Amino acid sequence: MNHTSHAQPEALRTQLADKLRDDGTIRTARIEQAFRTVPRHLFLPDIPIADAYADQVVVTKRDDHGAALVSASQPTVIAIMLEQLDARPSHRVLEIGAGTGYNAALLYELVGPHGQVTTIDIDPEAAQQARTRLEAAGYPDVHVRTGDGALGDATRAPYDRIIVTAGAWDLPPAWWNQLADDGRLVVPLRWRGLTRTIALDHTGDRLVSRSMTMCGFIPMRTGDGECTLHLHDDVTIHYDEDQPIDPEPLRGVLDQSRSETWSGITVGGNEPFDGVWLRLSTTEPGTCRFAAQRSAVDSGLATPAIPGLNPAVVEKYSLAYFAYRRLTSNGDRYELGAIGHGPEADKLADRIAEHIYEWDQNRAATARLDVYPAGTPDDQLPPGYTIDKRHTRLTLVMETTPAVKPGP
Repeated sequence: MNHTSHAQPEALRTQLADKLRDDGTIRTARIEQAFRTVPRHLFLPDIPIADAYADQVVVTKRDDHGAALVSASQPTVIAIMLEQLDARPSHRVLEIGAGTGYNAALLYELVGPHGQVTTIDIDPEAAQQARTRLEAAGYPDVHVRTGDGALGDATRAPYDRIIVTAGAWDLPPAWWNQLADDGRLVVPLRWRGLTRTIALDHTGDRLVSRSMTMCGFIPMRTGDGECTLHLHDDVTIHYDEDQPIDPEPLRGVLDQSRSETWSGITVGGNEPFDGVWLRLSTTEPGTCRFAAQRSAVDSGLATPAIPGLNPAVVEKYSLAYFAYRRLTSNGDRYELGAIGHGPEADKLADRIAEHIYEWDQNRAATARLDVYPAGTPDDQLPPGYTIDKRHTRLTLVMETTPAVKPGP
């Protein structure tokens, strides 16, 4: 191999680390050094080296229907989660979802030779590939296991840090039990159809959020409590099993008259508005995910702001979903609002518009999340909106102070 071949990965790795540092995603020197050290291309040997160092997701295995089963996460998301995790030298770390093995190598760089990294994957092929590639890249001390990540790995517990690299609908008891007192769990958690990567500190009888950031992940393969309802051939809603949603009255709701409410609040083409969904999830019992295929949008049956990943609110026989419309007179700006169907369409659309207005008063606001074991009595929960999962009870309340970037 010539010198150019050796230099190319190093130059690309430097370029990626520089980007993540310069845009503020990486703020910790040891995380920056890990990105400069771990040869990502060795964990993605089947794609061009330039693609291995691009800031993008790389799917490495799909099912028979084309759905992603295993992937290498986008480096930006990896860096965000590592900043949230704050793994330090000598820490014992458990990773749920081995993927390609790249993240485990970064973790090993962070905890050092006196620390310990265990990574587990339910897919035997993925686990074996991760093991092989970790050894080839110079990380033979990472412990790779094949098994159900929901069960963790009790043989090496307790862990100072646990990081989950697959979307989770709930927090299994094993993660909680294997997390050290004062330890930290970082997990992409899903509720009411949205996903946030959350840093949760183990504090006595509860887990308390330290930070949360929008993200998207391949779901864990173990069953969860999310339900799907087809409103139409090409429109679905996705809601949680604890919600007061009766599917039958909603079938055909989109065929009923349409009601629109516009808030007067505007955004530019690149301005995020995901905080509206977060706010809805802390107050509206019927908040869910609304997904429309291209055929539904083209026909005008449903026109959500983001067709495949859009918030909605359901109440009995009615539904309203988040929408926007282009303001042609102002160029690339959009007005936020809601579109409703059903007997209470006006009311639901108006309520979403009210939440949009509240979001606009403090767009940087985030939510505080406290997690308690299932069965915890109501009088032992803090004030806030409660969501019941199978293993946990979540309490959410919107913070009044601006959000800060995740960190130690």
